[in-house]
Amino acid sequence: IVFDILYRGEGREYARFYALETIAREPYFAYLGALHFYETAGVWRKANYLKIHFAEEWNELHHLLIMEELGGADKWIDRFIAQHIAVAYYWIVLAMYFYNPTLAYNLNQAVEEHAYATYDQFLNKYSAGLKEQPAPQVALDYYRDGDLYMFDEFQTDTCESRRPVINNLYDVFVAIRDDEAEHVKTMKLLQADVELQTSNDGTCEAPPELLLGA
Repeated sequence: IVFDILYRGEGREYARFYALETIAREPYFAYLGALHFYETAGVWRKANYLKIHFAEEWNELHHLLIMEELGGADKWIDRFIAQHIAVAYYWIVLAMYFYNPTLAYNLNQAVEEHAYATYDQFLNKYSAGLKEQPAPQVALDYYRDGDLYMFDEFQTDTCESRRPVINNLYDVFVAIRDDEAEHVKTMKLLQADVELQTSNDGTCEAPPELLLGA
């Protein structure tokens, strides 16, 4: 509701997405901070989770870079609001993770589900215009032309490598929307305490009954 008020109106979509992606990185920063603390204190070590959560943050970072290239961060007030909410959200998630990691993962599942729905609505509303615009260079580098190791690392439900087709701006937003669905799947699996693997690992398929929509 807050974002609907602050970023309502035509032409404010990219600023809204910039704010959402700024904030979306914070849970993964919080998870990494908590995991580093637990390992340093000798409580337990989950090195694979460190890798996956970093890859998830790396994915959200590239969503953010795309929004910046599209002009979403051009206004000082938009950056100010997003960054201050992000700092507060980081500490909330960190405290929640220390209290109960399952609750922290459940919260982020809900947030990522909302992100998926938001991008899906945007695609349905502006599909024609988006298909006429070129893809930002940062999107081409991340999804198509660059090293895709990190892109594969945040996807934990399948052994098959996902390769988005990026020909225009519409394709970019389809890829971002589908990324959010991948985050939802991972958050659900984490709540089930599954030992996560990715397509870069030897064993990468999660139990079918735990996958989203099963």
